[in-house]
Amino acid sequence: MVVLESICIVAYFSAVLFVIAYGLHMHVLTWLFARRWREQAQLQRCRIDWYREDRPESAWPIVTTQIPLFNETNVARRVIEAVAKMDYPAGRHEIQVLDDSTDETRQIVDDVVAQLQSLGNDIFVVRREDRRGFKAGALAHGLTVASGQVIAIFDADFVPPRDYLRCAVPLLMDEPNNACVQGRWSHLNENASWLTRAQSLAIDGHFAAEQGGRSFNGLFMNFNGTAGIWRRTAITDPAVGGWTADTLTEDLDLSYRAQLAGWRIEYSMLLPCPSELPSTIPALKLQQHRWAKGTMQTARKLLPRIWRSPFGWRIKLAATMHLTGYLISVAMLLVGLLTLPMYHINPWPAMGWGAIALAAMIYVSLLGPIFAHAYSRRVLRGSWHGLHSNPSLILIGIGMCLSTSLACLSGLVRRGGEFKRTPKSGGFSSPRLQYAIRSSPVWLAELAAAGYCAYSLISTEFGGKSLHGVFVALFVVGFLIVGALSSPFANRRGRTSRHAAEPSRSIDIAPVTK
Repeated sequence: MVVLESICIVAYFSAVLFVIAYGLHMHVLTWLFARRWREQAQLQRCRIDWYREDRPESAWPIVTTQIPLFNETNVARRVIEAVAKMDYPAGRHEIQVLDDSTDETRQIVDDVVAQLQSLGNDIFVVRREDRRGFKAGALAHGLTVASGQVIAIFDADFVPPRDYLRCAVPLLMDEPNNACVQGRWSHLNENASWLTRAQSLAIDGHFAAEQGGRSFNGLFMNFNGTAGIWRRTAITDPAVGGWTADTLTEDLDLSYRAQLAGWRIEYSMLLPCPSELPSTIPALKLQQHRWAKGTMQTARKLLPRIWRSPFGWRIKLAATMHLTGYLISVAMLLVGLLTLPMYHINPWPAMGWGAIALAAMIYVSLLGPIFAHAYSRRVLRGSWHGLHSNPSLILIGIGMCLSTSLACLSGLVRRGGEFKRTPKSGGFSSPRLQYAIRSSPVWLAELAAAGYCAYSLISTEFGGKSLHGVFVALFVVGFLIVGALSSPFANRRGRTSRHAAEPSRSIDIAPVTK
């Protein structure tokens, strides 16, 4: 019994300390972003204007835009047509549709490509005999027949604005050490439901405080797999190694290998690209499972190399927090499940003032993500609009911590895996056009966890001796929502959005004299 109690105590406080460290890290990233974003945005706008004015059309680099597709009936036409409409010097934009589809998407792709070719667009379809390497394999194969010095990548659910390349290429080519320029994701269907509104808040936080905090302060950051452009020589650099499929986050893996080889990745808020948010909990869980598993695979693969590199401790520590960020789900799960055992062990009286200090640190750290999301929304939109979605976002994060923890553990022990793409609706609501997601039995475990946490809440908070009643209540509600909406009995059709893409909003920055 003493051994079991010791294990519970060590596991619980280790999880609590990780939650505190992650929350404080978010405070730091938000502060780093706040002190630099105005200066960096002004500088980037100045560089874009200078390149446009100084460089004749014939001197702009050839761009190959790659559109990786796999069974995307709902959105294939939309993304291909949007890419073809992008403004760029005549004769210097090549489009590759990397189509691995096995369904009617193939015919849709062939039809729209033929139409665009007849209008004079330099566009063609690249197909492989098999899906070996999944998205990474498709991108690598496309690169072998690409003509461009610059490689732009847009996933199927993105709708790049007309001026995207005109703004992104100058930022890449203006700095010889730049391997990649990553744009910001905006949202096509933000107002479709409470779920999409909550996701939009989290993504805005990532594409302001997190990416901006890293990029604007010389820390390692990642290419997000889409809505970005690469210098071809950076991908093919022998020290980098090109696209590889031994992780499910080939974008994160390539980003870090490029930065370890001395290249730089730049982020710009001035490049908004609308995309479609997952409209159901199962679709969101599938996306997060892939991201969490792939991130942990990348951490296992590259963290030893990062700590052996000549970079400073600040970069190494920030990279470690970045690559292990999904472990916050494991930490939260442990805190939720160990509350009841810790209630019976009751170590708090022996800690004295330490227990109060620890509780205070937890509250401060939990404000980290909330403040990051709020400040990011204020910067990107000029208002605090949408912050009422924070409670929904918290409940989703807590409710999904079980499935995300399983993905993390899988990533720590397994390499590679099947790249399961997130279903997109494209604004259609007909069941015939939806790609079904096979129900996972994890929803049963989530409902069981909700019941367990409810029992813990009754046993602790109602007993008047627990400091964690509020947190345990959040676990009950979060697990209940996610488990119920993940079950095969939930309404799979949901509501899809027919909202058009939000107009690209330029951040209000005073002009800079060159």
